[in-house]
Amino acid sequence: MKIRRHYLALRRSYPSIQENISFEVTTQELANLLDCTHRNMVLLLKRMQQEEWLTWEPKRGRGNRSALSFLVSKEQVALQEAQEMMQKQDLHAALQLLQQVEESPALRDQFQEWLSGQFGFHSEVQGKRRTDILRFPLPQTIYSLDPAAIHYTGESHLVNQIFDGLVRIDPKGEHILPQLAHAWDVDDTRTRWTFYLRKGVLFHHGRELDSSDVKYSLERLKRLAPLGLYSWVYSGIVSMDTPDDTTIRIQLSERNEAFLAFLTTNRASIVPQDACIAAGEQFGEKPIGTGPFRFVGNEQGVWILEAFAPYFQGRAFLDRVEVWTIAEEEAREKHAELQSFQVMHNARLSGHAAERWQQVRQSGMTCKFITVNEQKDGLLASPAIRAAIDLATQRTELLKLLSGDVIEGVNSFWPDKTKHLPEDADCDWDMIKQELARSGYNGETLELATIPQYAADAEIIRQVCAKSGIPLHINLIPAEQFKGTARMSADLLLFAIMLDEHRELRLIDLYKSMQQHALPEIHDMLERSIRLLLSEQDRTRREAIFLNIEAQLKERHSLLFLYCKHLKTAFHPSVRGISLESLGWVRFRDIWFT
Repeated sequence: MKIRRHYLALRRSYPSIQENISFEVTTQELANLLDCTHRNMVLLLKRMQQEEWLTWEPKRGRGNRSALSFLVSKEQVALQEAQEMMQKQDLHAALQLLQQVEESPALRDQFQEWLSGQFGFHSEVQGKRRTDILRFPLPQTIYSLDPAAIHYTGESHLVNQIFDGLVRIDPKGEHILPQLAHAWDVDDTRTRWTFYLRKGVLFHHGRELDSSDVKYSLERLKRLAPLGLYSWVYSGIVSMDTPDDTTIRIQLSERNEAFLAFLTTNRASIVPQDACIAAGEQFGEKPIGTGPFRFVGNEQGVWILEAFAPYFQGRAFLDRVEVWTIAEEEAREKHAELQSFQVMHNARLSGHAAERWQQVRQSGMTCKFITVNEQKDGLLASPAIRAAIDLATQRTELLKLLSGDVIEGVNSFWPDKTKHLPEDADCDWDMIKQELARSGYNGETLELATIPQYAADAEIIRQVCAKSGIPLHINLIPAEQFKGTARMSADLLLFAIMLDEHRELRLIDLYKSMQQHALPEIHDMLERSIRLLLSEQDRTRREAIFLNIEAQLKERHSLLFLYCKHLKTAFHPSVRGISLESLGWVRFRDIWFT
């Protein structure tokens, strides 16, 4: 309400005047503060008096000083205005308004308490009809919900609710199961795959899925993301044909045992050809899939999904899901109390809150590590300096700075297959500096490149290296450019990888990326190993190949493991039907509330 903002502007102009204290001022002076006419100022004062925000005793004549008393604090009015903005689904404007009010713990606490009640599970009853709504904040910006263009976990999770693939994978990554395809087979060369689609599957705009949509989806992915995630899989598709509306045959250029696993990822989601062509580049803003929820709108950063009643695997219990996107800085500053939410992803709870919630620690994790750019001429071409840099990046010190019950040291992408790290010990900085000097390092500045999302991690690494006498310059490169040539000027590259049911695909993608900045002999070793992986059907033998790659990279200090973050999902006892998917996210289709 605009009148509140006028009152806030007036109240901020007289910070030393307390509530209920009368002071003299001319109406023209007030009009100047609000940049309005004398007549409009009179109308505003009358309106504010009706709202009981102030008392105003006018004196006749333009030059006469009137008596004015503020009755309501700026914090109270700001809270009312922020609440109204929230109800209009404009969380960003509400947070910005509160930031304009001088630091007030009372205001912050009041807003957090109110905001907590807005998130979580709600039921609205009209007549006999009950509408079940799940609303939760997401501390990320969503740029696109086009499966061919997503980069971040929040986007990925929503894409999983809107789209389906031909097949899906179980949470442990062990079995591939039917989805849009009810069956499939492969020829003896394992290069020609045939998929048989379910009949009667509907897209959200009402048209029935057919094999031409599958063909179009994979061709579109090749066209829009030729260098995207897992492009080394779909670039191997040389032809596709659709003998009928429920059958598609896909011919690969060579055998690739990762192909079926790739089809379980949301990159391989099936999109409707007609809607994609009509929407063009805007498809990610108004996505249409076959999933359990359909996209109905996005206003002021609130992404709304509604249950798709004809979903081929059964209608969701929830009627609507509202995802309120909050910039990460805003989320940290205006974090609402956890106890009032029904479902929290990657949550950390303690004390009384922990007693009220059930927590599940997932097998999946994110792993942070550094790789060395050996293509760059310079210090790190020396094995001795690489070893000393590895030693100087003290994991014990990193963990102290990070702190957290879900973060721990790691020395492998396969922690269940390798030895645990030794117990923490105090860092011997003098010994580390001596080792650096013996290696030939003389305090030169090194460049560490990473994406903006890992800026906080990079800063902690910089602090630890500084204690060893290694100055780091941090270069932040946008995620969509990080795989390209922009990073090739750096000495060290900070990466993260999700170790979930798609671990094998992610690792192959990583090693192909590392080939860009590896020496020729390491490039060739990776190439041979990847070819072995893509031709090996047996899962146990593939694990052995992965462990061998990792051991060689660790031995030459080209791969420096840092730490991992385990994933936790916490949920209120009122939640029923919890079913977890990749990275510990809850599948919206399965949950219901008592």
